[in-house]
Amino acid sequence: MPHINAAAALQICVLLSALPAQYFISQWYGTDSVQRIQITERLIIASWSSFTKSYLSLDAWADRIKLWLSKTRTCLNVGLLILHFRNWYYGEKKTKIGDSEAETHSYFAESSHIRSPKPEYIQFSVGQVIVHKRFGYSGVIVGWDVKAKAPEEWLRHKYPPAKQDLKDTPHYRILINKANGFGESTAYIPEEEITIIMGLEVHHPDMKAYFSGYDGSKYIMQPWLKKIYPHD
Repeated sequence: MPHINAAAALQICVLLSALPAQYFISQWYGTDSVQRIQITERLIIASWSSFTKSYLSLDAWADRIKLWLSKTRTCLNVGLLILHFRNWYYGEKKTKIGDSEAETHSYFAESSHIRSPKPEYIQFSVGQVIVHKRFGYSGVIVGWDVKAKAPEEWLRHKYPPAKQDLKDTPHYRILINKANGFGESTAYIPEEEITIIMGLEVHHPDMKAYFSGYDGSKYIMQPWLKKIYPHD
């Protein structure tokens, strides 16, 4: 049921205060008792009639409900306009920075692009445990790219002119085994620098985010990761 607004409340107060006001006025103007009774009766009848028409009438409440619904629809329309404007504004803003964000997340085998079909020249798979041939640390593969995908500055630093050909070879994202005491937690390395090892478990704080278990030969991918690498 609609609430009584300030104007309606003020009207009720005025109507209810009319009776005592009339009584005191009649006292000052010296009307006799018969006249005061008649005035009081008329006042009561008029006040009651006005009150019933305003607050005890179904038609009056129907009009109030229509007015309330009309105001509600207006507020709703305004709210929707504000929401659309907000979505448009922030959508435009997001579009401006979206390209750079998407580009950043496509680096270092972090892209959510589905790797299917898997090229035959990709030797290793997500979930396999590796050992770095030169540095000796172990880790687990959590992603791969058919060739190095990284910022140009990183590639120039990683691959000087004598090693430029490595940029076009498969690269793997590795969670480094904390048991090795190696300073880094992740690595992005070319295929020729790693070899596969079995029966070795990897300890890393992000393991459960990528894998659900270990079967002795490789780690079992979480469903979201399996969707990206369906053939691994």
